[in-house]
Amino acid sequence: MAAQERKIESSGKDVEEAIANGLKELGLERSDVEVEVVDRGSSGFLGIGGREAVVKLTVSPETVSIEKVSIEKASIPSTEDDRQAVTPQELAGEIVEEAVVDSALEGVDADSVDGRGEEVVALEIIENLLERLQFEVSTSVHQTEPDDLTGERRWVIEITGQDLGMLIGNRGETLNALQHVARMMTGHTMRERPKFIVDVEGYRSRREQALARLAERMADKVANRGNPMTLEPMPPNERRIIHITLRDDNRVYTESFGEGRQRKVRIYPAE
Repeated sequence: MAAQERKIESSGKDVEEAIANGLKELGLERSDVEVEVVDRGSSGFLGIGGREAVVKLTVSPETVSIEKVSIEKASIPSTEDDRQAVTPQELAGEIVEEAVVDSALEGVDADSVDGRGEEVVALEIIENLLERLQFEVSTSVHQTEPDDLTGERRWVIEITGQDLGMLIGNRGETLNALQHVARMMTGHTMRERPKFIVDVEGYRSRREQALARLAERMADKVANRGNPMTLEPMPPNERRIIHITLRDDNRVYTESFGEGRQRKVRIYPAE
């Protein structure tokens, strides 16, 4: 049976506070939810007649707790030619062979992870998994700069090597699938929900810079023309980059709309 989405409504003095209140209630992070602005709120006139902002937060099935995640049995290609045909869905665990998962967990003792950070456990699992999938790579670990909103720093598992385009996939789909599988396996081992990031050849930082530049160009067009513009569908982490890039631009404001993979960001001229 497919996992069900969980939705809640949350309010606050403005949209950002409403989102923060909802995330606190859910115990999740901004990248784990879809945000729909129900009411942007109003300060009223001289503080009279104001109303709070209201948002709806939707938790996708992928963010359910680790205890509810299972990896289905199937087969994963082992030859060089077949490996190139692995899809993001296969790599994401919909048809990940149990033997591959077991081999990736070899040497990672769940009883001995106390005191070991998630980055250490995750690195071992990722290296074992990629070796099993016949990728010749090098890996390293570093921490991100503090998040602009939360101040949180995350571990990044960086993968480098030759001809790793297939490991990134179209617009990072395969990379996101690999990260999803690695987090599931690490969470299963450590009995807690990990937050590390997996990157290949600096793809995520390049993509973030490209999206920030795109957001700024589109904001200029919206401000100059006075008409809203809609960007292509993006996953939650990429939509968040657009929102953060333009949050201090007084000329425009942004909102997400749509469902699932078709969810998009729309940029509006400020009223």
